[in-house]
Amino acid sequence: MENSVQTVSDVIGVYSLNIAIAILIFVVGKWLAKKITDIVAKILRRNPKLDETLVNFFDDIIYYVLLVVVVLTALEQVGVESTSFLAIIGAAGLAVGLALKDSLSNFASGVMIIFFKPFRIGDYVTAGGVSGTITEVHLFNTEFTTPDNQRVLVPNGAITAGSITNVNAHPKRRVDLVIGVGYGDNLKIVKDIITKIVQSNEKVLKEEAITVAVSELGDSSVNFVVRAWVNTPDFWAVKWALIEEIKNTFDKEGISIPFPQRDVHIINEKN
Repeated sequence: MENSVQTVSDVIGVYSLNIAIAILIFVVGKWLAKKITDIVAKILRRNPKLDETLVNFFDDIIYYVLLVVVVLTALEQVGVESTSFLAIIGAAGLAVGLALKDSLSNFASGVMIIFFKPFRIGDYVTAGGVSGTITEVHLFNTEFTTPDNQRVLVPNGAITAGSITNVNAHPKRRVDLVIGVGYGDNLKIVKDIITKIVQSNEKVLKEEAITVAVSELGDSSVNFVVRAWVNTPDFWAVKWALIEEIKNTFDKEGISIPFPQRDVHIINEKN
């Protein structure tokens, strides 16, 4: 009886030691995986040809691969053979794949985003129903920061499934305005005023063509189309400044900016 008790005690002692070692392997291994990943990321960032998005992608891949190795090593310490563990995973792979088909789709989309580069970190993008600045691209989702400073995570699958508008893709953008004036106003004077305003804006690119032309005879106004090229970061500042300057100048010069109106004629019928 005493021998049996001693045997059980020895077994418990051995397993307790193995479990303790397995936990230690997991904790230390996870820490090392993070450190190794950070070192690799620093080395990759020294290469100016590698985009930050690609570095972050490799960072995630390396970390999770090392973490799997750590988990397998810890499991072997408590008596679970890695070959058996991998066989179980392989047998359950189909079921897991079906259950996580959306996640796998997001992962595949993340790979497409990384290698085809429709945008980079720092670009202002409209995709997946969200508009904002790209701050991070992860394996399964992309992080946006909206103009009002909200953090939005969009699944990568939703991004690649639709159209992507990258505002910062090119260094120049064209400002397009439609300015309506009254039918009684002198069109030549109006055209000269708008042209002078656009040309006097210091952020408008003078080497690019400026367009000021009558585009439409509307229901209640004669519409001018105004087009000017600017550096992409200056787009909104120039657009808002031109609109304000045109309105103020028109007020000073007595040029009308008509609003939609309709004449109603009431006919009284006498019996």
